[in-house]
Amino acid sequence: MDPIQQHFTDTLAAQHIAINEQQLEQFEGYYQELITWNEKMNLTGITERDQVYNKHFYDSISLAFYMDLNEIQTLADIGSGAGFPGIPLKIMFPHIKLRIIDSLNKRIQFLQSVVNRLGLQGVELIHGRAEEWGQKEGYRDHHDLVTARAVAKLSVLNEFCLPFVKTGGTFAAMKGIDPAEEIQHAFRSLGLLKGKVREVHHFQLPVEQSDRHIILITKEAATPAKYPRKAGTPMKEPLG
Repeated sequence: MDPIQQHFTDTLAAQHIAINEQQLEQFEGYYQELITWNEKMNLTGITERDQVYNKHFYDSISLAFYMDLNEIQTLADIGSGAGFPGIPLKIMFPHIKLRIIDSLNKRIQFLQSVVNRLGLQGVELIHGRAEEWGQKEGYRDHHDLVTARAVAKLSVLNEFCLPFVKTGGTFAAMKGIDPAEEIQHAFRSLGLLKGKVREVHHFQLPVEQSDRHIILITKEAATPAKYPRKAGTPMKEPLG
């Protein structure tokens, strides 16, 4: 085990999360795919190996510091980009059935390459808009956990993500800076979409101490039929 993987292992162990040799190999394969594909398309501005392990892999897994993901069966990652946090969480918790929805087909092609290389089972990759798939049976009001990582403001994310959460399930919005003002502006959207902020967790990434926040939102009832609105509307006219 090299120093970067050792540090990764140690920092996760400090949070009571154990990683095995196969999982370490999968993360290294993920890193190699990310760097190879990043040369032909813009997946991430973070390419140094230690930074990818810290700012992408560790940051994605941080959700497991505040939720018991062993109890989660179905996860939808909305606007996943290069696969964060969905793929790292799937590596660490392989029993989870993962769905990733992203509007750019090239990113879905990259993620399919990652899934193939790592031998991941139970992953569905969807090229499409959250607003459209959030209206489909089998996707709507269905998932134990839905994630989004720094995709948009919370008032917009609520409409993208809460329709996918089953009643009693959780939407986890993963943010950088303090989201207190975003949460205030999202009060109306939470009410309309039947969500309630349960907890907000703050931590800092190892080494550089960058701030991170995780907003855990409980879905209290089924999504009203008119949400999500048609594609493009949530961004143009947020429920703020």
